Amino acid sequence: MNIIYLSINLALFAGNYRGKDTISFRVLPVMLTFLRTNQMKSIKIVFILMFSSIAFSSAADSGDPVNGQTLSGTCAACHGTDGNSPGSQWPKLAGQHASYIVKQLQDYKSGARENAIMSGMAASLSEQDMQDLAAYYSIQKTKYGTADPAYVSLGEKIYRAGIKDSGVPACMACHGPAGKGNPAANYPALAGQHAEYTEAQMQSWKTEARANDQNAVMRTIAGPMTNEQIKAVSSYLQGLR
Repeated sequence: MNIIYLSINLALFAGNYRGKDTISFRVLPVMLTFLRTNQMKSIKIVFILMFSSIAFSSAADSGDPVNGQTLSGTCAACHGTDGNSPGSQWPKLAGQHASYIVKQLQDYKSGARENAIMSGMAASLSEQDMQDLAAYYSIQKTKYGTADPAYVSLGEKIYRAGIKDSGVPACMACHGPAGKGNPAANYPALAGQHAEYTEAQMQSWKTEARANDQNAVMRTIAGPMTNEQIKAVSSYLQGLR
């Protein structure tokens, strides 16, 4: 079987795009161009994506959003009462996939993801508490921002087509054309997220200060990106909806 064909279809299955013609036809040209020029690295990445999607299910299906709302009172100062954080240094949680929120809370508690404030907040949470909080935030409505016009062109190009010369794949292959993510693979929704927060996380992936990504996918992607490229795609995501 043609390796390019196989790799494309694995990526589409991993992103849950296979069979959705309107999305598949958007992703296909991007993946084809990228794979032709970066076959070995790309094949490795799409295999990681495929098996990562098998590893995660909807971890917060049993969450109680009513209790989650009660628990969220201690989170409101940073993340807002509805998960739309008032400060751009803190992430918006509104509309985020429940499984992703649970995973991050677990990682803060275990130390797999380091942050002095969040580690302290997560320390006393039970697994059910995490699922309840995630269930509450996942059903809130995201309040979208706007992108800096100076970064729209470059940011969109990276998000939709990747960076061929650096072997960076299109962000939308995992996070979707509209930035809604892929809950089955535990890839977060990014649309509307604060640019400052996204940029900070991308820099953490780049320097490997943050290392709780499955199979080092984000560290592999962010590593070769320049500061300007990271800033551009972060700004673009803030305005994506």
